Amino acid sequence: MANHSRYQERVIKNYYKNRDAISLQRVQELVTELYLSEGKKREKHWQSIVGHLQKLEIKQARIDQLRKLDDPANVATLIQELMGK
Repeated sequence: MANHSRYQERVIKNYYKNRDAISLQRVQELVTELYLSEGKKREKHWQSIVGHLQKLEIKQARIDQLRKLDDPANVATLIQELMGK
């Protein structure tokens, strides 16, 4: 294991402390990209969204349903629910 400076340890600790907020913000950005993209680019955005939703501990059944519907509005609704918590 690599030795980290105190600053690096603090940065790592803060990243994991704020990981949920970071993932939520990234999903918000990806929803915008999803509205504007199509084809392979759209598939790449969906893969990223799925990964971030898994980090947010969203149930896999719900993620699968969102992916099947392929509608950014549904993801935006989920984000609103998550922000309300």
